[in-house]
Amino acid sequence: MEAFGDNEGWMRFDLTDLRLFIAVVEAGSISQGANAAHMALASASARISGMEAVLGASLLERGRRGVVPTPAGRTLLAHARIVTAQIERMRGDLGAFASGLKGHIRMLSNTAALVELLPAAMRVFLTAHPDVDVDIEERTSADIVAAVAEGRAEFGLIADSAETGELETVTVAEDRLVVLLPSQHPLAENPSARFVDLLDQPFVGLSAGALHSHLADQAARLGRRIGYRVRLRSFENVARLVEAGIGIGILPLAAAQRFHSDTLRIVPLADQWARRHLAVCAPDFTLLSRHAMALVDEIVRQGQAPLERPRTVPNTPLAT
Repeated sequence: MEAFGDNEGWMRFDLTDLRLFIAVVEAGSISQGANAAHMALASASARISGMEAVLGASLLERGRRGVVPTPAGRTLLAHARIVTAQIERMRGDLGAFASGLKGHIRMLSNTAALVELLPAAMRVFLTAHPDVDVDIEERTSADIVAAVAEGRAEFGLIADSAETGELETVTVAEDRLVVLLPSQHPLAENPSARFVDLLDQPFVGLSAGALHSHLADQAARLGRRIGYRVRLRSFENVARLVEAGIGIGILPLAAAQRFHSDTLRIVPLADQWARRHLAVCAPDFTLLSRHAMALVDEIVRQGQAPLERPRTVPNTPLAT
């Protein structure tokens, strides 16, 4: 790989250097960054030291809790993100003409989009683009906005309740949060429920992720905490334990409707923050790589497509 620099060899950083440096800063650790860059720790350390030696300045502040970029490191990071983003855009634009040219997309998603939209969209997209790899990371909507604005991802899928600043957005689909209850629960016949009125109930929820963080934030604003009896890794397991009477759960409507049972009820959350839409955000959609724009288009298409199963009427048993 040709390095970037003049003929005297000053500041000759190649793409591997730049990608490694981005990974190290984002991980806050040289070892974790090396792992993300698929590089041995010794090689990664040598590359970082070599970059600092060539530049004649420290790029990272090393401490007991990891590493953070120095002022010089922050400057390099900003340029490295621009360079690597342009390389991916070039690959996407040239993909129609070249064979064997691999593309890479980095995107972020909140929990609802990761569960509801991305599986179908990725199936279609990756089948149509076997030469493209996609790196997806789950974050909260607020974290996604910050990361996309800083160039840490090409685009993100967020709840439209997030403050997006100068990012461009395209609305994709409805993302309404509902309460999933056993059919015999005292609240099962209510037309709706307020979040504050649920906080004395035992909950079944996800062990981590954007939705977990979002609900925790909403409870904290009320000066409360959610009392989880059990936390799990999938919506399906949450639904099964709710069905067993272990507790109540809060899920996206589309996810709740996937679990067929005549012993469950769906009750809408009455809070305004629970009535959301999913949106794609990016700094400038016209500057996305051809591959990234194709994936955005497929996500939007999936969001506008009808559900495979008819929607149930809230506060009724899930359709079978």
